[in-house]
Amino acid sequence: MSDRLIFYRAFSFFSVLAGCQQQLLRAGGPAYTGASQTAPKNLPVRTFAAVKALKKDKKQDAEKDTKKEKRVIDDKDRHKPYGKTAWVPVDDVYIMRYYPRTTYGVEDAICMLKNFQRLDFTPHNQPVYIDLKLNMKLEKKKKVDPFVSMVHVPHRIKTEMNQVVVFTEDPNQAKVAQENGAAFAGGAELIQAILDDEISADFFVAVPEMLPKLLPLKNKLRKRFPKGNRGSVGINIPKMLALFKTGHEYMVESDCFIRTQIATLDMPKENILANLQAILIDVCSHRPANMGPFIERAIIASHTSEALWFRSEDVLPKPAEEKE
Repeated sequence: MSDRLIFYRAFSFFSVLAGCQQQLLRAGGPAYTGASQTAPKNLPVRTFAAVKALKKDKKQDAEKDTKKEKRVIDDKDRHKPYGKTAWVPVDDVYIMRYYPRTTYGVEDAICMLKNFQRLDFTPHNQPVYIDLKLNMKLEKKKKVDPFVSMVHVPHRIKTEMNQVVVFTEDPNQAKVAQENGAAFAGGAELIQAILDDEISADFFVAVPEMLPKLLPLKNKLRKRFPKGNRGSVGINIPKMLALFKTGHEYMVESDCFIRTQIATLDMPKENILANLQAILIDVCSHRPANMGPFIERAIIASHTSEALWFRSEDVLPKPAEEKE
């Protein structure tokens, strides 16, 4: 066979093969080339074993997850507080953050407020406030629910009486309420007048039978709606009126804080102290005494003065064990 014939046949073979390859590519099938599919490829060879995954130790994970407990440092027997310069500053002018905060006795704090008023020439009848931080924890991760309370202070803070509305459908009870100083006394006929703002008052009290009929007023009155746990629902109308006409209301805000007025600065020191004692005793009655101190921090201040930290335990009654 001549060389020309061999070349012609080889050229025809590769032409047909190229045409078949183009047809297969158009049809979406696999492409084949003249190279052998079983030809060895130069693949990288791994000459080392894979690193075995380390099992995490559960104990180590538990230790990492647990939060570090806050270190409590006892400064009782130290020559100076931890992180401070000294117990008491020597000079009259000093940087406050270098010394522990001064906590005053109640009587000393009240006297200082009166001195501030005279030195600053501020109004003598300005209000006096307290700011309390409470420990709301109970046993087994429970907490004291935020509460609203009404307390009768020995010396009135306001000069005018509180306006009280009494809800009752008994004519005799309504008459007793009017005789004891109620602003309004009546039944369901007062509901529409209250919704229309024709009747307004500071507090609303009711007998138990009236509560189902007062539901239309729930959104209107909100926190002033009569409730049994606030002492505004009962059958002893004279007692409720005596409390709400001259009583002082306070509430727990932001889960654990109480900010309320206790007196005016022109009142005698003894009267301010008596009002403060009455409010603190009522506050501590909302938590069992065996759970420890309820008040974590107590501050007293007037409207224009600086805040003074004071020892609340000085005005609270001592436990029976300590008295013995």
